[in-house]
Amino acid sequence: MKLIESTEARRVEALSVLAPDSQAALGQYFTPAPAADLIASMPRLDTLSNTVRVLDPGAGAGSLTAALVIRLHEERPDLHVHVVAVEIDPRVIPFLRATLEECEATYGTTFDVVQGDYLTDDDALIDGPFDLVIANPPYGKLAAGSLQRTHTAHHLVDTSNIYTAFWARAAAALAPGGQISIIVPRSWANGTYHRAFRQWMLDRTSLDLLHVFESRNTVFADTGVLQENVIVVATRSDQQPQVVLSASIAHDDAPLRRTIPFDAVVLPGDRERFVRFDDSAVVPPAVAFTLADLGLGVSTGKVVDFRNREHLTEDLGADGVVPMVYQANVREGEIEWPQRPAKKPQGFSPSTEAARKLLLPEGHYVVIKRFSAKEEKRRVVAGVWKHNGPVALDNKTNYLHEKKGPIDPQLAHGLMLWLNSSTLDAIFRTFSGHTQVNAGDVKTLPFPSRDDLVRLAQNAPEWLPEQSKLDALVADLFPAVVGSAE
Repeated sequence: MKLIESTEARRVEALSVLAPDSQAALGQYFTPAPAADLIASMPRLDTLSNTVRVLDPGAGAGSLTAALVIRLHEERPDLHVHVVAVEIDPRVIPFLRATLEECEATYGTTFDVVQGDYLTDDDALIDGPFDLVIANPPYGKLAAGSLQRTHTAHHLVDTSNIYTAFWARAAAALAPGGQISIIVPRSWANGTYHRAFRQWMLDRTSLDLLHVFESRNTVFADTGVLQENVIVVATRSDQQPQVVLSASIAHDDAPLRRTIPFDAVVLPGDRERFVRFDDSAVVPPAVAFTLADLGLGVSTGKVVDFRNREHLTEDLGADGVVPMVYQANVREGEIEWPQRPAKKPQGFSPSTEAARKLLLPEGHYVVIKRFSAKEEKRRVVAGVWKHNGPVALDNKTNYLHEKKGPIDPQLAHGLMLWLNSSTLDAIFRTFSGHTQVNAGDVKTLPFPSRDDLVRLAQNAPEWLPEQSKLDALVADLFPAVVGSAE
């Protein structure tokens, strides 16, 4: 179709005239035609009246608008469509305007172009109400004192990323019953950074459809983006009882869909309101405790290495030097220390009172890597620190403790086994939307009782059995409900 081809050509040309530094600063990852078609295919059209107002914030070359206009014309030719497209970069405006003019010439679509910052401009054109919003917002951190963040916090909700700020303003501009179809990083769905936004959004819109891509590197392949993106379709209304889960390998594959209860997406009683994109993980009935229930806590390692360079040392035999542990030291259920070969100094010299406060007292701790990717065999990787003497932990680790102190050795062993199990991995993957395993995520994980964790440790034939043996041991001790899963 000519409109698709010409819009895609404009997108490619627009990207070619943008300097990489400027593109990165503005988060300009324009939507390829196949992805635009998929995003535009998601909203329902049966509830639309004769005149439809569409918002495309951060419109780029207009790929999303073109895809939606084509679909509206094909499926609802009776509709009159008016588009409001917002774009901050004056270099991109000519490409966007050309797309909109072609939409007008081909289908009679009317439009307004707003050049400006979508997060700070008060142009009445972008406040709605809109029947449909289609969006691929930029993403990047919002500094605490920035105008974009303070303006968003004052009018809507305090949020730390550009994409969630775009999402909030667009959702607020929806008419009652209006829908938004938006492609965003998955990181909003869990963790503490996006808690306020998640609460705000779930209180105002109904999640209708959640789409995931099995591959992280195909949606925006020509822009070099490696990001776990998801498509969310939501309606300005009270939450409906069911949600559609959708998945495809990439943007040009036919999605596989199924409908599940909303209570399987946001669990009842979950104060964090994590949004789950998968309900296939089965939590055994005996696994019903949080860390807090067990009297345990989780914290992030205290040593930020680049701020403590004067205390890092490779002279492990020097007076007062204690072990320095990084996530790379976590191996095979234990802490390999000193690591050989090691890329970072394995010693920490607490020569000041401030440095001494960074140490953990002697004893057993369960150390968890903070960074992992969805492609890895396990997202949660844990090991037990059981060497003598105090220890310093890098802030790219989390550690489990009891009242800020060490954990009983057998309990620590059982915790490590549970955290390294495939059952726990499947549970974690249902809500984890980024490459971090944050302390806030660990707080929400389900655990067996203290007695059962000790029993798990006592029944393990090895310190950390091979994966199949560990999983069989977990399945025997904590059977799932019969018939709940294969």
